[in-house]
Amino acid sequence: MMLVIMVIGILLSVAVPQWIHTREVTRNTGCLCNLAQIDRAKEMFGMDAKLQNGSQVSASDLWPEYIKGGSFPSCPSGGTYSVNPLGTPSSCSVHGNAPE
Repeated sequence: MMLVIMVIGILLSVAVPQWIHTREVTRNTGCLCNLAQIDRAKEMFGMDAKLQNGSQVSASDLWPEYIKGGSFPSCPSGGTYSVNPLGTPSSCSVHGNAPE
């Protein structure tokens, strides 16, 4: 019985950290995809409104017309998105800037 408990403990000590790492990588990827979606919507809004780089854009300018879905995207890790001015990448308080 002790041997079975020891084997299960060893398996858990290997599996749990890997599962936690995979979960965080998945959240990071989801966040970066959301930021890319926000930046694409921001560029489309800027072109439609004939705005110059540096013009202020807010989440209400983008959702629901340029970003589809039930609500504005949210960070899977609980961070806060900053839309930032046109020509500047959007950012997350947890994961940083979107890739350019």
